[in-house]
Amino acid sequence: MNEREIISLFSHSAGVDKTGLVKGIGDDCAALQIDRDRLWLVTMDTLVESIHFNTDWHPPDKLGRKSLAVNVSDIAAMGGSPLYVFLSLGLPQNFNPGWLEKFSRGLAEACLEYDCCLAGGDTVRSSEGIVITLTVIGEVAADQILYRNSARPGDEVWVSGTLGNAAAGLELCREGRKGGDNMSFFIESHLNPRPRLKLARRLAASGFVHAMMDLSDGLATDLAHLCEQSGVGAVIYSDLLPVKESLASTAKEMGKDFLQWVLSGGEDYELVFTAPDKHASDIATLAEKVGFLTKIGHIDEGGGVRLVKGPPGKQNIPQVDISFMGYDHFKS
Repeated sequence: MNEREIISLFSHSAGVDKTGLVKGIGDDCAALQIDRDRLWLVTMDTLVESIHFNTDWHPPDKLGRKSLAVNVSDIAAMGGSPLYVFLSLGLPQNFNPGWLEKFSRGLAEACLEYDCCLAGGDTVRSSEGIVITLTVIGEVAADQILYRNSARPGDEVWVSGTLGNAAAGLELCREGRKGGDNMSFFIESHLNPRPRLKLARRLAASGFVHAMMDLSDGLATDLAHLCEQSGVGAVIYSDLLPVKESLASTAKEMGKDFLQWVLSGGEDYELVFTAPDKHASDIATLAEKVGFLTKIGHIDEGGGVRLVKGPPGKQNIPQVDISFMGYDHFKS
């Protein structure tokens, strides 16, 4: 079974419907009704040693920050603000107290930066490596929440920032490489991601975004989730994908395909969203104030995510289905 099949299995056995559950399995967060005007947002994420991080190269303070950041990114993707954090921590018998002190310091710094507080949790002994699970509760105005399932044919597809940076950083860490500013930037992107909280709230408040989610498993997979939830398809163009200028040269030096990093690498924690083409100038104006945004394609009535290797408008370029080609824990 792959991740999608496992999630589907549990989504069909999730128990009885409960009053107040506005959105359950299938989005970045669950949404729960507080009152007529506000919703709780609840998300959970687990980081497992040797799967999500390696203590040989991931400093504990930055891992503490990243543990929270990946959850805050989910809250951001639905237009909300984080409030309360709950930490479940599994540690091996012979854990290093100095490592744990630095991890807690990084987590505390991230809580301060994102204006939320650690409100509780659990600690257990792990039989092998470190296991970190965070649950974050946030809040969003009921009339501003953004879901994955509202993309419409004719929408344009936009992303924030540049893509493929974290995947490049992971490969550099694996190979033990260090270098100039470019390599340091990619490594930092992997070790210490920054969720687009401010930008996401502005997009949610704008009223012109139809659907949005964050990019954690790679554009090919995350956009496919958005399309699947919305019952639409997407066409994206390789020539429009925003990348840092040095990404291609770094990939070439390492014998890697930079486009694979961009499409499938994951952990960029940027935003992908859809909006009608009539709002393109509004989005451009917003980008000037709070972040770099790029139009990469459009939504249609087809299925899946299809890549055109070239620019829009060029004739006779085949569309390649790249749906769900990103990270999957259980992919063979």
